[in-house]
Amino acid sequence: MRRIRNMVRGFTLIELLIVLAVIAALLAIVTPIALNAVAQAKATQVASNLRNIKSAIESYVMITRGASGLQNQASLNDSHVLVSQGYLTKTAGLADYKVQATVATPTINATITYTGGVDISKLINILPEATGSNTEVTYSFSIPIWW
Repeated sequence: MRRIRNMVRGFTLIELLIVLAVIAALLAIVTPIALNAVAQAKATQVASNLRNIKSAIESYVMITRGASGLQNQASLNDSHVLVSQGYLTKTAGLADYKVQATVATPTINATITYTGGVDISKLINILPEATGSNTEVTYSFSIPIWW
């Protein structure tokens, strides 16, 4: 019973290949889940931004009160005006949102268009009023002029 003192025991090639196969299988399971979570987070962010812009437009309309103040449709059709007047905070992705509004007494019809790209099926689950495609989302609403 002789011992070989200088021999160092290590991993065999088979053991290393098995470990790599297990890691690859785990990555194959986790990657689609992570991508789905990222798409869901993007849809939630877009829905939140659309609601915030809608609230900003409603606040703008209620504060200006009156068709004479709203006849200047350029003020409603530019989201940067809503930012400069304090109705919205400036966010990095605001350039992807386009606002269109028309005064048609007794309502104001507004449409917000998002062109940044989002999974429309996930967005509709969060915000059912949204329509469009994965590349262009439209969110339309009306604000009654009651004064």
